[in-house]
Amino acid sequence: MAQTLTEVLAYYDSWLAFNQRYQRIPGVQAAVFADDGIAYSSAYGLADVEQGVALTEQHLFRIASHSKTFTATAVLQLVEQGKVRLDDKAGTHVTEIVGTPVGERTVRDLLSHAGGVTRDSPEADFWQLATSFPDREHLLDVLLQPDSAVIPENDRFKYSNIGYGLLGLIIEAATGMSYNAYVQKEVVDKLGLTALGAELDPNRSAEYAAGYSSFAYATERVPIEHVDTRALAAATGFYGNARDLVTYFSAHLSGDERLLTDASKRQMQHPLWKTGEEDGPRYGLGLQVSKVGKREVFGHGGGYPGHITRSLVDGERRIAVSVLTNAIDGPAAQLAEAVLKLVDLAESEDRGEAAGLARFTGRYANLWSVSDIALLGGRLYVIDPTSPDPAAEPTTLEADGDTLRVTGGNGYGSYGESYRFTFDADGKVESLRGSSGLISHPLDTFTLPARVTVQK
Repeated sequence: MAQTLTEVLAYYDSWLAFNQRYQRIPGVQAAVFADDGIAYSSAYGLADVEQGVALTEQHLFRIASHSKTFTATAVLQLVEQGKVRLDDKAGTHVTEIVGTPVGERTVRDLLSHAGGVTRDSPEADFWQLATSFPDREHLLDVLLQPDSAVIPENDRFKYSNIGYGLLGLIIEAATGMSYNAYVQKEVVDKLGLTALGAELDPNRSAEYAAGYSSFAYATERVPIEHVDTRALAAATGFYGNARDLVTYFSAHLSGDERLLTDASKRQMQHPLWKTGEEDGPRYGLGLQVSKVGKREVFGHGGGYPGHITRSLVDGERRIAVSVLTNAIDGPAAQLAEAVLKLVDLAESEDRGEAAGLARFTGRYANLWSVSDIALLGGRLYVIDPTSPDPAAEPTTLEADGDTLRVTGGNGYGSYGESYRFTFDADGKVESLRGSSGLISHPLDTFTLPARVTVQK
């Protein structure tokens, strides 16, 4: 596994850099935890487009609904301590809402988004920064409204940031500490992490990557201010970088009891509610559970004005990946899933003999397309780096001298034909004639004329 993962991460790094440019994402930060430590960490693009500040591995992102995993972790800690029970009614701890419909919802209902609670309240333009996020008084006003219990409890999955805001109040009532202080002390500090926090820290303003709007409704991205999420910190306040985030998620692997017992982690990771289609993702206690490729994974995503983020954990392989983007339409889920799909591809056959194959690898371009030749699992594959899934329908190649023969792929490709390489005196690829008989060149040497016309 170690050598295969090394090959996967080497290719993934190149693929990620390409996609940051190709998909016009201002910046992308990523990290992978494996083999009991950080196996990969990188950053591409800009933290601040206007100032031309390069994004680094240390820049901080608003990781938004990742906060729910920290909140659920904190609640399960209190359950282990006997201070909270999962079947407690919310009003047991937050006495201001005793006798209201939401006050009758249980802690378990709220953690699993089965409480039927309003998602963000009838007026939630704080998500567009038109107003401030709710403070405690405002949140209680929402919770006190009879129509904040939109549907009966345990009727179906119904995502609720307001419900998680209520869980933050429950943590405060059970501990006598603010939500932010408790999760900092009992979750973040226990892991010795310095790049995670429950809420916007103005003392670290220079460390945050700027967030940007979408291309969906405008031709240019504009920066979006970072704001305090106040009483909704338990739902969406956290900040972090990818390195610390995957390290945090590693504490949710079995056998690691720094934060929770394995029994509590199993409750969090148990897929209770389907979130949509029957065979689609499900939700446990503060964690999303889904399939990526051939594997069941858990984790969470985050959507904050200007930042889209995603973390996935393959508990069986003991791999955690986090991808953070600083655009409101950033494809963080796609970029995170790619790592696990590439591992699946690399492990899809018995490991091949990699000796001498690295000289063929690279990114090649012609007028029609860009193609990668990647070494994964000791075998060569042709991969389309522009595809949302780099492991979808790969073309397999086998070496014969300076030629690679196409041995797999769909019938629209060049099955049975050859990729013919030209190498320079130093052994670097100058060109190859491959699929459809077209000549391609390494992307870094490929250029287009001012006008494409027939060569004479």
